[in-house]
Amino acid sequence: MSCDQDAETRHVLGCFRDRLKRLIQVEPLLDLLHFLEPDRKDRIKAKFREEGDINAAAFLIDEIIHSKNYARGWSRELIAALETVGCRHAAKYVLNSPPEPTEEAENDSCVRLIDLLQLTLVSMKTGDVCAHCRALGLLTLEDQENIMKLTENQGNIGGARLLLKRLVKNEAGWFSKFLQALEDTEHHDLVRELRGEPCNEDVHIEVITNGSWICEFLQTQLSNYRIISLPSSEESKRDIVLRDYQMEVARPALEEKNIIICLPTGSGKTRVAVYITKKHLERKKQMGQPGKVVVLVNKVPLVEQHYKAEFGRFLKHQYSVERVSGASQLKISFPQIIEQNDIIICTAQILENSLAKAKNGDEDGIKLSQFTLMVIDECHHTKKGGVYNHIMIRYLSQKHKNQLLKKQEKSPVPLPQILGLTASPGVGGAMNQQMAEEHILQICANLDAFTIKTTTFKEEEAKTPYKRIARAEERKEDPFGDVIKKIMDEIHTHADLKPLCDPGTQYYEQWVVQKEQNAAKEENQMVRVCAEHLRQYNEALHQSNTIRMSDAFRFLNKYHTEELKTKSSPDEEGTITITDTERFLFTLFKDNKAKLQELMGKPQYENNSLAQLKTNILKEFSTRERARGIIFTRTRLSAIALCQWIQENPKFDEVGVRASYLIGGGDQSVVKPMTAAEQKDVLNKFRDGQINLLIATTVAEEGLDIAECNFVIRYCLVTNEIAMIQARGRGRAEDSSYTLVAEAGSGVAERESVNEYREKMMSTAIVKVCKMNRADYEKKTREFQMQAIIEEKVKIKKKLLKGMMKEPPSKISLSCRQCSVFVCSGEDIEKIENMHHVNVTKQFSKLFTVRENASLQERLLDYETNGVIACKNCGQQWGSMMLYKSIECPCLHIKHFVVTYSSKKKTFSKWSELPIKFPAFDYTQHADLLVEDSEEEDLETD
Repeated sequence: MSCDQDAETRHVLGCFRDRLKRLIQVEPLLDLLHFLEPDRKDRIKAKFREEGDINAAAFLIDEIIHSKNYARGWSRELIAALETVGCRHAAKYVLNSPPEPTEEAENDSCVRLIDLLQLTLVSMKTGDVCAHCRALGLLTLEDQENIMKLTENQGNIGGARLLLKRLVKNEAGWFSKFLQALEDTEHHDLVRELRGEPCNEDVHIEVITNGSWICEFLQTQLSNYRIISLPSSEESKRDIVLRDYQMEVARPALEEKNIIICLPTGSGKTRVAVYITKKHLERKKQMGQPGKVVVLVNKVPLVEQHYKAEFGRFLKHQYSVERVSGASQLKISFPQIIEQNDIIICTAQILENSLAKAKNGDEDGIKLSQFTLMVIDECHHTKKGGVYNHIMIRYLSQKHKNQLLKKQEKSPVPLPQILGLTASPGVGGAMNQQMAEEHILQICANLDAFTIKTTTFKEEEAKTPYKRIARAEERKEDPFGDVIKKIMDEIHTHADLKPLCDPGTQYYEQWVVQKEQNAAKEENQMVRVCAEHLRQYNEALHQSNTIRMSDAFRFLNKYHTEELKTKSSPDEEGTITITDTERFLFTLFKDNKAKLQELMGKPQYENNSLAQLKTNILKEFSTRERARGIIFTRTRLSAIALCQWIQENPKFDEVGVRASYLIGGGDQSVVKPMTAAEQKDVLNKFRDGQINLLIATTVAEEGLDIAECNFVIRYCLVTNEIAMIQARGRGRAEDSSYTLVAEAGSGVAERESVNEYREKMMSTAIVKVCKMNRADYEKKTREFQMQAIIEEKVKIKKKLLKGMMKEPPSKISLSCRQCSVFVCSGEDIEKIENMHHVNVTKQFSKLFTVRENASLQERLLDYETNGVIACKNCGQQWGSMMLYKSIECPCLHIKHFVVTYSSKKKTFSKWSELPIKFPAFDYTQHADLLVEDSEEEDLETD
């Protein structure tokens, strides 16, 4: 081709860019494009790995359009390459020979139909269909090999998705051949589905050769399919088929009995619950009775997950399904949602709040009697103090009252059937087998379970991860840690503190926290501020033992920088108001800063656990064809730091590691939490393969729908047997591994052995409880239930007495936790929405400064947080500035103050711990005062 033809091809690529990017297969094509320089190919391949085929194809097209350095004839090479890799449709566009508009429209409709029905089509026998499509010229040999390889590695559905993705890149006419392939492989139902015909008629389908009907079919049926959101495989017939072991554990629930289902992570507990829900509602309908199901979860992200992946996916075509959580934006009340829907998925706290309202006579409340089935996810949390248990106590109390009503020949109040789901009920810290059995019986009693159902897997046992412990040698030298310990010793001497345990341990953390609290009450500012700094150094020691020394240094440096900022006087810029002790502490860090920086740059002093972790990650990614794993670590800081370490290390990049971190959404002062949207984005990328290594805190151990992994690593982290089982359950793929990385002598490996022993105790306990004599089982669970009811009554009475005994606000006063300056009397404090404690007095406004809020602002109902309020005297944070209906309200956080109550000084972490009744915020009064002040200012101006 001439230069003019090359220029014309560039123009054509620009014109058809949006269409071509969907038709080009980038990965095989790049190998045949010799006119592209290697570094450009590498950039395009990186784009493909990170963002997928379409974005990589768009990047390739842009590279070709904008580069003028290619040798003559490159366009001929491009077209030949497209045809070689099977992208003949794309080649025609590049040749400026696109199909006729009507043909193009029909082909687009075919593509849309495949996309629309993909969840149904992936149930095909991928191997058979793939072979027939190859024979019909729809796939190249390389396509067939890739599809079969993916089928082998990721299962039938993964291969089917790749097959469909490849098919739609063919030139017009592929659709009828695909139908032929389906017909030849006896997928008659799928052919009927694609043609829009009923799927329950056992008639032979003659394969069409004309696709003109598709546009009309799409116009009339598309909206219906979108609403239905057709599920995959057998569920495409709107039915759920359970495996034998799933049906076995579900059977008592299908007989309307309360049960707990205990199955490992990834074995389909939620699918069983969906099936039971469906059969429950069908049975109610057949009996002419109303049916209503509530699905309770303990984490906000699980609400959306259960809706999209399970309950909504399989049941919304037949029943009205709605989800509610603190993140929901629904405009109607919870009782209305309950009334208008058949299945409600919500966080347990929302249900508990509404049940409490009904108990108090609030019209906006609901009752348990409105439900016929209650599904409780992660039901092992149904224990004292938990929100699940609060709900079940209401249930058990009503059940007890119903027994009395029956004796009086009165109608009992209906109660819902209970279905509990868990991967591990645990043993509750049991030290022997008897205590383990007592714990299982307690959980069964709390959930009023007829039995607990589990199974021993035979065919599934192959999916149990191979477990190993990777012990790292103890550090021979730790000069970085020695410098930190030396600093801590100097602080101990300065404050005359004598620690009872070694720095860098959890015990030291507990000791220093207690010292800080006592010092705050005693107004001993020297000890208090020293204890606070010691706590930060202790955390840095822990970090240097698990992550890089540079991460520990950055943590300390950031802390001291932020502390110095709080000491800046807002009135006299540049001056610092600090005590002698604070000056000593800041100078101490400054004097040792250079030494710490020097040592952190010497890799020979890094902890051996990190090197062991590196070895394990490289091994997983070097020996597996498609590695996908999770590393569990203790803190959010370590998750983020480990992720940065991996991303900055070229060795990991060489073996294809694409890492991201996943942390919790709860608010913390040290690390900005992840929002639900951010968590969802990371999980989606992990599921799609854009990320293949997650570094997570315990937020990922339980509940969240995380793609199958073939390796799990717990990094210097051991908690209890439930967490161990949950984490190990993430390794669900074939040939998966579970590794504990721990430093020798740290005690981590030993605690893991204890958890393994407890897991065996738990399994034995469940079996024994299942085999108990029915009368003995019912007697024991009834005893536990009566004990729980009595304890709850005593608790309520105490609470009522405490409420009656609540003192007037004048009985308390607040002083700054750091400098002990008097802040305000309790009489100055009011409550907004029975939750936020504010002080809007003019006198109080003179005592604090407002600093910028480092975290993102959150818009909440009628108020928003605008900034942080801090002590003018010492810079100690006191709370946040709220804007409530246009009035600025300083909101106080009790943990930042020392409370003088009945002549005694105390510290509190929550306002609810304080037995004081504060008045409600009088909006009208304060608004009037605000208007008067504004008018006076206007008069003065005039």
